[in-house]
Amino acid sequence: MPTIRKRGATWQVQVRRSGYPSISKSFPTRADALAWAREKERAVDRSELPLNVRQLKLTTVADLLTRYASEITPAKRGAVSERSRIRTMLTHKLAQMSLNNMSGAIVARYRDDRLKHVQSASVRRELIILRHVFEVAIREWAIPLAKNPCSQLRFPQDARARERRLLGYEEKQLFDAIGPRTACYMRALLTLLVETGMRRGELLSICWNDVDLVNRTVRILNTKNGHPRRIPLTPVATSTLAALTRASDDRRVFPLSSNAVRLAWERLRKRASLPDLRLHDLRHEAVSRFFEYGLSVPEVALISGHRELKMLSRYTHLQPERIANKLAQISQLDASHVA
Repeated sequence: MPTIRKRGATWQVQVRRSGYPSISKSFPTRADALAWAREKERAVDRSELPLNVRQLKLTTVADLLTRYASEITPAKRGAVSERSRIRTMLTHKLAQMSLNNMSGAIVARYRDDRLKHVQSASVRRELIILRHVFEVAIREWAIPLAKNPCSQLRFPQDARARERRLLGYEEKQLFDAIGPRTACYMRALLTLLVETGMRRGELLSICWNDVDLVNRTVRILNTKNGHPRRIPLTPVATSTLAALTRASDDRRVFPLSSNAVRLAWERLRKRASLPDLRLHDLRHEAVSRFFEYGLSVPEVALISGHRELKMLSRYTHLQPERIANKLAQISQLDASHVA
C-alpha cells in the first residue's frame, strides 16, 4: 500500500516495493496522489520500473549458491551429492559474477565451458540446480532479477539410458567370485538387489520391522522420490531374508554404510572380471526380469517405485531371445489347442 500524507497545501505519496528504489511525488489532491501510486504499483508488477541495481551489484551468484546450500539443500533426499555439485560450481568464475551482469548468455558460456571437462549429464544436473537457485531467489528471497537467466537456456541432452543386462554366465561369474575374503553380506545383498529391484540406499535403509516374511512383503520408507512403498518378495528374496542373522544391536537388516558396500563391490567385480558392470545395473536387471516374468506395468511400477512410465522404460531392457522363447511357447500351446 502507498504512503500518503498531507504537506501544507499538497499531498505527498510514496511507493515502496522490495527490490525497487522508493519513489515519491506531490499532488494538489489526494485522489490524484492515490491514482499515481496505483499506476506505479501496477508498473512494478509488470516489471516496468528500474530495478534496484545497487542490490544486484552487491550480490554474486556465489551468495545465492551458498544460501541455497544452507537453506534449501538440507531438506532434499540427495543433499550430499547436491552439496558436492554446489561446491564445484562455487569454484567456477561464474560464481563471482554479480547479479546485475547475469544473463542467459553468461550461463550458456558456463554450460559450454563445463561440457569441455565433464559429461553432459553432470552439466545438466548443475544447470538444474542453478535454475532452481534463481527461481527461489526471485520468488522467496525478493532478489530483484527481472527474469531467471536459465529460463530459456538449452540444457544438454540426458545421457543415453544404459542397456546393460546381467547375462546368465556373468551372474554365475559374479557369485562364484564371492569367496572367504569377500564381505560376508555381499551374497545376500546382491541377491536381494536382483530379486527386488531396490536401490542400494533403499536396501540399506530397511529395518527388520519393515520385513513381513509371512505375507512376503517389505516396506520401504526411505525412497529416492520421497514416496514410501510396500513391495512383494519373490521366493528367493524371502528365503534370503529368512536366512540372515539378526544383529541384536542394530534394527537394520544390513547395518552398513553406503561407502562400505561400494568398496566391497569394486573389489568383487574386479575379481569377477566384470569391470563395466555397475551395482545399479542390478536394478535394471530386476525391472527387466519382472516384465519378462509377465508382470504388468502397474505391477512393476509398484515394485520399482517409478511414478512415470518414461523413467520406468529407461530401466527396462528386454532380451529379444527370451521374448522369442515365450512366443514359441505360446505358439506351441495354440497349436495343441487346434489339434
